[in-house]
Order: sequence, then C-alpha cells, then structure tokens
Amino acid sequence: MSRILLDENLDWRLRRELQGHEVESVPLIGWAGLKNGELLARAELRFDVFITMDSNLAYQRNIAGYKIAVVVLEANSNRLADTRPLMTKVLSSLENTGPGSLITISS
Repeated sequence: MSRILLDENLDWRLRRELQGHEVESVPLIGWAGLKNGELLARAELRFDVFITMDSNLAYQRNIAGYKIAVVVLEANSNRLADTRPLMTKVLSSLENTGPGSLITISS
C-alpha cells in the first residue's frame, strides 16, 4: 500500500480509482496554493507518491533529490473523464516506483 498525494490540478475523486492505497488531495489537506518546491518538501515527509499533471515539474525540480516518487499524467485535460482511464496504468506503475523516480503516464 502506497501513500499517494493528488496535486490540486487533479480531481480529488480519482481517490476512488486507487483502491488499496491511502490517497489524499492537496486541497483536501489544506496545501492548495503551495509552490512546487514547498509542496514536494512537505509531501515527501508524509507520502510515497505524488501524482500531478504539471509536466514542467520535472524541469523545475530535481526529482531524484526527493524521497517521493512523482507520476506525471498526460491527458487531453485534467477533467475526471480524461484522467480516470489513466489510473489503471498508474496502479501498475506503482510497483516500479521508488523515492526520487519520475514516471510519465499518457493515454
């Protein structure tokens, strides 16, 4: 079981698609509006995986230096209808993630 944090650019209802894992959402835990550096620093203390649609994150931060895995989703939009189908791939990728890894999941 992984502890997963969904970025604020993702619908919190994706939690339902990640059964068997402890899943929180940035807005639901009161971290909305934090810049990526502070967000990742906080997240690595409580979570194993951070899921986002922010493709620039890999260029803004050295993910390898963090104690959290980052999964970047590539979909037509961040609407639930576009991101929900990616959750099967996310679930299978969790087995191959570790601290400091960056994985991109696309439709």
